[in-house]
Amino acid sequence: MKKIVVVGGGTGNFAVLMGLRNYEVDLSAIVSMADDGGSTGILRDELGVLPPGDVRQCLIALSDSSQLLRSLMNYRFENGGLGGHSFGNLLLSALEKVTGSFETAVEEVGKILNIKGKVIPVTTHQVRLKMLLNNRKLLEGEKEVYLSQEIDQGYKSIYLEPFPKANPQAIEGIMNADFVVVGPGGLHTSLIPNLLVEGVAEALRVTKAKKIFVVNLMNRKGQTTKFKVSDYLEQLVRFIGEDVFDYILVNNQVPTQELIKVYEEEGDLVHNDLNEKRVILAPLLGELKEAEKNDLIKRNLIRHNPNKLAQELMNIVNYF
Repeated sequence: MKKIVVVGGGTGNFAVLMGLRNYEVDLSAIVSMADDGGSTGILRDELGVLPPGDVRQCLIALSDSSQLLRSLMNYRFENGGLGGHSFGNLLLSALEKVTGSFETAVEEVGKILNIKGKVIPVTTHQVRLKMLLNNRKLLEGEKEVYLSQEIDQGYKSIYLEPFPKANPQAIEGIMNADFVVVGPGGLHTSLIPNLLVEGVAEALRVTKAKKIFVVNLMNRKGQTTKFKVSDYLEQLVRFIGEDVFDYILVNNQVPTQELIKVYEEEGDLVHNDLNEKRVILAPLLGELKEAEKNDLIKRNLIRHNPNKLAQELMNIVNYF
């Protein structure tokens, strides 16, 4: 059974895992721990727990439990003191407090949800994402980076504070994988934060696994405005230390008029400008998603189709 490790965070990881879970593969998700927006940010600040939001999404994506239980994990309270919080975030945070270990909390929720695979926090240290822009403005926290519309004017540095060591399970997963899938996901908030953890970039350089980069469907206005595939690749290479990717998977599906209108509000489509054999063009657009009710932070509503994405990834896997 082929071992596939997915590196990222948030809805990007969710789409990849949702599709791949339908195949006979050994799946692991390495998840960024930089999230501090919405419900996750409040729980981090008030309880001192590690961020549960992205981990929750990966657990649900890999779950073989009932639809009711998966819906329960995603349920967001509408009002009162718990307004905006998802039940899954609260459960993970409570279990971390009870067991004294976020990793144990993730394992226990994984048992409850009967997940097919593993969910691995990239680090078990408390970290904050920070970015120093060219105009000397300091963005403090993943939420500020996520909401900024000044990043495309240039930045001097992006880093995690304090500088964390990687979770040994994450490094082991990358080193023992047959395939490592990086992306899709927010460039500055989901992908690069994983690469900033000590040991992760080196593991990606050294591992014998085939590396696949799944490029985002769209650019984020004010952050990756007018970025093409080469721009995304250049940014990842900057933090990995070399170009490690054997395959680059890019959407070439033309969106509907409805989607185009939404794209105009959120950003612009990512176009391919690389003429290389490793670039695979495929129709990967999913349906337009509705905003999650009572979510405390606005998120992109245009996603990859999990089944189409998984099929293209499995075409690569089955080639070997």
